[in-house]
Amino acid sequence: MPALDTPVRLGVQIAPQHSSYSEIRDAVSRLEEMGVDILFNWDHFFPLSGEPDGLHFESWTMLSAWAEQTERVEFGCLVNCNSYRNADLQADMARTVDHISAKGGDTGRFIFGTGSGWFERDYDEYGYEFGTFGTRLDALAESLPRIERRWAQLNPAPTREIPVMIGGKGEQKTLRLVARHADIWHSFVGPDEIAHKLGVIDAWAEKEGRDVSGLVVSNELKGRDVQEADALYDAGARLFTLGISGPDLDFGAVERWLAWRDAKN
Repeated sequence: MPALDTPVRLGVQIAPQHSSYSEIRDAVSRLEEMGVDILFNWDHFFPLSGEPDGLHFESWTMLSAWAEQTERVEFGCLVNCNSYRNADLQADMARTVDHISAKGGDTGRFIFGTGSGWFERDYDEYGYEFGTFGTRLDALAESLPRIERRWAQLNPAPTREIPVMIGGKGEQKTLRLVARHADIWHSFVGPDEIAHKLGVIDAWAEKEGRDVSGLVVSNELKGRDVQEADALYDAGARLFTLGISGPDLDFGAVERWLAWRDAKN
């Protein structure tokens, strides 16, 4: 069963496209002041919508800036592409961003959201081997234990057990990785699918010998109405994400979903 006693949280993904960095920086400050719980970007090198060669910025360097800029909000990537960086380097980067975000003796606020990658243009233009969906997912399976081992070896260690967020719904590989490594499972599945997918995760967790009773279920709000969000909540979702993108960042939608979150809590 998922962690049903956790409060509802709202994460906003600021797409790092079609905006100047000053606009993104201002959005980060505004969203933290509004009370958003988590801020995300994405790990791509080109826009995913709109003008294909429009304005775009890199993920991890941006996250470092957010770590210093923000005071309260958690943050991360939705999601990191495992293919673009060595596994041990990813661990070290995550640990460093975690420390940057720790303020006044508090623990860090970084969430390690990760996935196998899918946007072929990124691979082709930056010189990475695209491979197949299966080979990319196998590479993620190989990287996650390395990342966890490196976190245990780093000096200084991370300020907390960095939460791992894994997205996807494939039952043979992805959900097994969720059962083995994740603290947060993110997907776009409908409320009628969640119970089945959680059953698959539970079955894998039993084989892996891991307790997933604290697993947080995360789902996307964009394109959904309140009735659908209520159904996702009833099915066990407690983290809800909403994507916004330049050139016109929609803060009105964020305000509406914050009100919905507060009513749930």
